[in-house]
Amino acid sequence: MTRLNRRRFLMTAGTAAAGTVLLHACSQGESDSASSDTPTAAPANSSEAPETTTAKLGFIALTDSAPLIIAKVKGFFDKYGMTDVSVEKQASWGTTRDNLVLGSGGGGIDGAHILTPMPYLISEGIVTDGKKVPMYILARLNTNGQGISLSNDYLDLKVTKDSTPLKEVFAKRKAEGKELKAAVTFPGGTHDLWMRYWLAAGGIDPDQDISTIVVPPPQMVANIKVGNMDAFCVGEPWPLQLVNQKIGYNALTTGELWKDHPEKALGMRADWVDANPKAAKALLMGALEGAMWCDQPENKEEMCQILSERAWFNVPVSDIIDRSQGKFDFGTDRVEELPDLMQKYWADNASYPFKSHDLWFLTENIRWGKLPADTDTKAWVDAVNREDLWREAATALGQEAMIPKSTSRGVETFFDGVTFDPENPQAYLDSLKIKRV
Repeated sequence: MTRLNRRRFLMTAGTAAAGTVLLHACSQGESDSASSDTPTAAPANSSEAPETTTAKLGFIALTDSAPLIIAKVKGFFDKYGMTDVSVEKQASWGTTRDNLVLGSGGGGIDGAHILTPMPYLISEGIVTDGKKVPMYILARLNTNGQGISLSNDYLDLKVTKDSTPLKEVFAKRKAEGKELKAAVTFPGGTHDLWMRYWLAAGGIDPDQDISTIVVPPPQMVANIKVGNMDAFCVGEPWPLQLVNQKIGYNALTTGELWKDHPEKALGMRADWVDANPKAAKALLMGALEGAMWCDQPENKEEMCQILSERAWFNVPVSDIIDRSQGKFDFGTDRVEELPDLMQKYWADNASYPFKSHDLWFLTENIRWGKLPADTDTKAWVDAVNREDLWREAATALGQEAMIPKSTSRGVETFFDGVTFDPENPQAYLDSLKIKRV
């Protein structure tokens, strides 16, 4: 496999402050909603028996972590011989990063439900004070399912996917001395990039016209409530919780920004995967089966009941269920059924980690000055993206028909008409008006 040559990278502006103490999910695998017909483990003497039955995975309380939580609760990890997998709650993406650097041998974790760009940023030490911890992306965990929200200070504007109405209001408030803040979850992460793209498409510079700050997902709603920020971008259930508490509204769900866009990934430390290839395959098979289960309409209600439990999200089911069924109340007079824009876990190749999508994330980080313009992005994607392991796991599950013919999904089109051709990322960058590169 091609390895990224050792080269200097610019540090991203800031990292999420977080401790390194794990918040262990209570009663792992003993949820009241757990299936009584948990599959039995693979025979210990099987030629495919994993080298280890143990793995520690992290998750943030976001619905796109569902495939890993369901795989734990429903026994899908056990089914393939991974009988001692823990899925452990993290306080923030900064905590996830820190625990991946530690690894399970140092009291941390082996892998995680993670923002897609993070395995890249961690691999080259960009967000770890120069300490390089090689990582792999084994699967995508979902597409769609994030939201950009505004406080009720902007309710009269009823902003949607066009952020242009905010430009004049932001300028006026800034002139009056008000500090404007848009919260994201991690510098260079998916939410950072969605927020930046959306603002820039409306002529708003995310570095000059408003301050971009980092806030852990579970703290987003509380910070809007006390007036600490004007907007945020995060995954469910927090956008819907904001609406349910009537303290803000959703401008858009991110599937409107880019339909079926990639989001979270299953990221693993490369040394763990390299030392345990059979265990990695078994772990991945369990996660893929979890994704398939989550995408079945008849399972949505049970999925939300499980996620709502104290061991996992500790939120009301009402903050999860609607969006999981494609029902969107944006908190204004806009209430729509948008099944095509709901979070997907397996359908439409949602789980397959297209290399072209990773290339977009790296290109956007170049756009905002978080990576050097001459970064060899294709070599980097080849080093980190292990779609080959996904294909092996899918084949073992009898899902050959779901394996795409190409590692590229082709040209992508955004809501504002801008296109990204993975064969020519430079043309994409050249077409953008607001950028740091």
